[in-house]
Parts: sequence; C-alpha cells; structure tokens
Amino acid sequence: MNILFEDQSVTVAIKPPDLLSEQTSEKNGFADLLAARNPNGYVGVVHRLDRGVGGVMVYARTPQAAAKLSSAIQSHAVEKEYLAVVHGTLAQSEGRLRDLLFHDRARNKTFVVERERRGVKEAILDYRTLGVTEHDEYGSLSLLQVKLHTGRTHQIRVQFSSRRHPLLGDGKYGAHDRCGIALVSHILRFPHPLTGKVMEFTYSPADAPWSFFS
Repeated sequence: MNILFEDQSVTVAIKPPDLLSEQTSEKNGFADLLAARNPNGYVGVVHRLDRGVGGVMVYARTPQAAAKLSSAIQSHAVEKEYLAVVHGTLAQSEGRLRDLLFHDRARNKTFVVERERRGVKEAILDYRTLGVTEHDEYGSLSLLQVKLHTGRTHQIRVQFSSRRHPLLGDGKYGAHDRCGIALVSHILRFPHPLTGKVMEFTYSPADAPWSFFS
C-alpha cells in the first residue's frame, strides 16, 4: 500500500485502479484496507474516484477530521488535478470546458444535455495539453492535465467524450481499447483539518500509457 502521509487526522494514499474507493459489504474496498490501519477502525470517505481510476486520495481518521474536510470540499478549498490520455488532438492546446450534465443513476452513466432541468448540474474544468504522440495500436493520443472546478460523476470522461476525444480505455464513453481507463488523480491540495495548513501531494505514474509521452 502506497501511503504518502499519515497522522492522527488524515491518511493520504494512492488508490490502485479497480478498487472501489469507499467501503464495501465484502470489506474489500480501499477504505476498508485503510480502516484496518487505524487503531479505532474508523475511516471517513470525503471524496471518491471511479473504480477504474487510481491516484492520490485523502481519507479522514476521525469524524471531526471528516467534517472539516467535507466542509473544505463544499467551500472549494480542496483542489484536484488529473492526468488523462485522450484519443486525438484537441483543436486548442488548452482551454475551459463548460457543460450541463445529467447522471442517470439506473445506468450509472452521465450525459451532456442542452437545457437545465431537475437533476442537471453545471460542470466546469480546465485542461492543458502536455504532449501528443502516435501509437502503433491506439493511434493519435494526447496527454492532458485537467483541473476540476466541479466534481460531477464521470465529469472528465463525459466532457471529453462528448467532443469526440474519449479517454483511452474508457469503453463506457466511446473508446474501444483493450486497456484500463487512462485517468489518474495527479495532484491533491487541501487544508489540514487540524492545523489549517495547505498540504499538496502529487502522483505521476510511470507505466503505460503515461510512459508513451516520456
């Protein structure tokens, strides 16, 4: 288990892909593994990553820390940046994407819609192209750094897919690759729930497909 930081209030760790970030009834979620490290058995899940997505996450080790972190998220004091590999080359090397999204809970899928209605939420992100490459199997690919301004379900995946740049390996949103979803939680900044000091943690994977751009 890759623990970046731990004290009496928080655990900052790298969640592997293909593990649920929260606790499960089978006790095999990433949060279950972290709870086993805490003498009081507590873990507070204050944000999530999709099952297929890995990267840096923070968990609370006390209910008080969980409340503080949740409040920080609500007030946008927590900042999240991601790395993503998408198909194709974007028309602009950097920019802002703004959409209205609707999440269909029954299908666990998010859609870009044109009008506001019940259940529709605005989604905003900024992106910057870090590199482009041509791959023998996957074709034209772009490596993006993405900063979220909202935290909608599957937001990064659907916003780029709707512009015909699905994430590599994201079969739910239009890709046809035989690999995992090329999305990782890259940078996490948050105020420590006890001291208020802003903490920053970075994770940069070195394996494929990230190595395509090295």
